[in-house]
Formats: sequence, C-alpha cells, structure tokens
Amino acid sequence: MIQIEDGAIFIADSHYPHYGDEFLTILKKLDRQEIKTTQLFLMGDNFDLLFGYNEYIQTFSKDAIELLQKLSKIIEIYYFEGNHDFCLKDIFGDIHIYPRDKQPVTFRLDKKRVSLSHGDRYATGFGYDLYCKILRNKTTLTLLKPFEKAIINHRMKKLSQKNICHTFNGFEKRVEQILKNYTSMDLVIEGHFHQAKIVGNYISLPSLACQSMIAQVKEGKVVFKSI
Repeated sequence: MIQIEDGAIFIADSHYPHYGDEFLTILKKLDRQEIKTTQLFLMGDNFDLLFGYNEYIQTFSKDAIELLQKLSKIIEIYYFEGNHDFCLKDIFGDIHIYPRDKQPVTFRLDKKRVSLSHGDRYATGFGYDLYCKILRNKTTLTLLKPFEKAIINHRMKKLSQKNICHTFNGFEKRVEQILKNYTSMDLVIEGHFHQAKIVGNYISLPSLACQSMIAQVKEGKVVFKSI
C-alpha cells in the first residue's frame, strides 16, 4: 500500500485549457522547482478533453502534456482518470494511471486507510456506467478515427461554453450514497463534484477551474490552498 507523503499535492478538475491556465502554471512552477513535492495526485478532469490513441486531441494541450511527461521522470505522479480524460497510458507512459474500472485505490496516510478516485465511480446509474465503458474503449476510439477532427472540434467548442461551476444542492445526500461503498476506509478523497467540501470522512476536492485551489498534505491532514 503506497504511503501518501507529507507535502503531496492533489489537483482535481482543472478542465485545461478552456477554464484558465492555472494547471499549466502549476506544472511550470513544479518544473522550475518553485513548487516542490515528491508526489503529485491528479484526480481527473485535469484536461477538458484528452484521450489516448489519438494525436489530434493532444494538439489542444501540447504544453501541459509535455510538461507532465517531463515531470513524471523526476517525481511520482498518480493520475486518476476522469470523465473528460481517459485511456491516458498511451500518452503518459511513466505516470501511474488508474482507469475508472480500477478505481478507487487504497493508499495510506500515516496510519489511515485512504481511498482515492476521481469521483464518478459510485452512485451514477447504469446508463452512465455503460456510456463510460463504451467510450473508454480502444476499439470505439479507433472506429471513430476517420471522423476525429469534426467530432473533436465540435466537442471542444461545446465544452468551452459549458458552465461547470455550481453549488450541488443536497450534496450531503450524495456523499451518504457514495460512502455506502466504503465500509473499511478512514478517509475518502474524490474530485468530480467541484465542491471543495469536507463531509465527515469524505473530502470533495476543490476544482482548480472553479475555486482556483489545490489540496496538500500538511502534518498528516489534507488542507485546501489557494494558488
């Protein structure tokens, strides 16, 4: 079981490049060692749209991709694929990649058992689960390749106009449903919801795009920090 170290950084839901350059700025600071950490946890949807087996989609986020590839050779990076970024092993060979069907993953923080995932694994419904299974498939992505530019251009335009920042009314109820799947965890850490809230032993990470915040481990606790 991997130990989460003091100073570890968590970044969730950056939705780069459509919602600001904060993600790219942090990667540049890590590269220049203006920000120092031994572990970087990317909790999904760090890119607004990125998937493997496709070179064209990578052109929208080239600088961030190259920096992550470089950083992955000097620090530990753990990437929990989200609903906007998937099939990433094809792009990031030196990063620990966790697809949706391999999440959640149990880590250790001091003596606590901590479960990590993007956040769209539980309490989602059959239709969403089926959609994810079909879309995050090499065969599906390969079959769509002849139409890739038209599909990607249309999708990127739609995503750039989407309002992704909102208050989740009744969020505590959703957390209650999610926690039914975690019976032996001391702490659950997820992104996806863009809420930046702590509900009991559940941490909903801030969205870098919405709250301009990250999370960091300080003396065994996960704290939110403005950038």
